[in-house]
This record gives sequence, C-alpha cells and structure tokens, in this order.
Amino acid sequence: MPRTPQERGVSEPAATVELGDLATLKALAQPRRQRMLEHLTLHGPATSATLARALGLNTGSTSYHLRELARYGFVEETVEAPDSARRPDGRPEPSARRRRWWRAVAGDRRFPPRSRQSPAMRQVMDELNHHAYAADVELFERLQRDAQEGDPWSDAFAHSRSAVRLTLPELREFFEEYIALLNRYKRPESETPPGARTLLTRLFAHPAPESPGGPAHLTAPDDRRETDPS
Repeated sequence: MPRTPQERGVSEPAATVELGDLATLKALAQPRRQRMLEHLTLHGPATSATLARALGLNTGSTSYHLRELARYGFVEETVEAPDSARRPDGRPEPSARRRRWWRAVAGDRRFPPRSRQSPAMRQVMDELNHHAYAADVELFERLQRDAQEGDPWSDAFAHSRSAVRLTLPELREFFEEYIALLNRYKRPESETPPGARTLLTRLFAHPAPESPGGPAHLTAPDDRRETDPS
C-alpha cells in the first residue's frame, strides 16, 4: 500500500504564503539554515546529529538552527522516521523512535516584490539571494564537472539563456505558468516512474540593462534554441 506524504516524511503543500515579515526573512537568510532546509527538502527527515554529520556542522548549533527554522514554520518535528531508518516491513527501527526527527514543511512561499520591501528588508533579501544563488551555481558546476563518463544522467544538466519582450502583467503570467509546470511534475512517490531522480531547478528573469539611447531591444543571437542538455 502506498504510504501517505506524512508517512514519507513530507508535509502536505500549503497555500501560497508571502514572507513579508523581516524577522522571518532574517531567520531564513542564515546560510547554515538554508543548507539545512535544502538537505531536509531533498533527503527527507533527519535528526540534528545526522544533519550535522551530513553538512559538517556542530550538533549543538544545528539543534539551535532547527528550532529557529521551526519557529518560523520552515521545519517541524515528526515522529515518522525516514525510509533509511526503517525495517523491510516498514516499521521504524527501535532506536529511531527515540530520536528527535525534523522534516521540511512544504509550501508555495513567495517573497514580497522589491517595490514593497523596506530598506532593511532589501538588505536581508540581497544577502539571502547572494548565498542561495552562489550555492546553486557552485553545485551545478561541481556536479557537472564530476559527472561520470557513461552515466546517462551526465546529460541531465539542462540550461537555457534567451531574451523575450514582456509587459509586467505578461511576466507575472509567465512566472505563474512556470510554477504550474513544476507542480505538474510534482507527483507522489507512488506515481513516480521507475528511474526518476530529484532535479533542482532555478529560474532567473530580470530586465535587460538599458542602452544609452533607451531600453535595450534584445533578441536571441540567431533565434535558435539555447538549451544545452550537456
């Protein structure tokens, strides 16, 4: 029988929430907390000790950061152990029941638009984005560099660079369609085809720099597709 999302250590997705509180953003902007939240999202529930070992952190500080993430609703305690701590019959190992497990809380979280951010909030957002973007690029480059020859997943590094001309309403519609596309492929484990792997995605979209004579009118160099799967 397929296990429920809760049994797999994943919270049910919540409604769209805007993170407009400065204290919440500061809690999330801490680089170690970002790493911990990403690890829980990708690998499922963990204890502070297993997280500390996986990320090379101190167990005591890991427990503190988990409590802070929980305080703002990003993680929560769970009595369910992950699959790695279960017996073949699905029951958790006796030792796993005595541990304090944490899981990521799923949800569609949005940041307030730049025009509604206070100066203090902009400073926090700039720090948060700096660490998150740099970590994503470093991971992409490292995994692509370390991909093994002959591994079919070595072709799984898709990227695209292009330019489109949109109005602000069209940009918002474009973004919502992108989110809808991602959600279309977020299937429960029981409906995921064999051989599937977790893929990390990141979308960038921003206005092009203005030329000296006014807004730049950019197009793709030769109107070709620029997605390179390798």
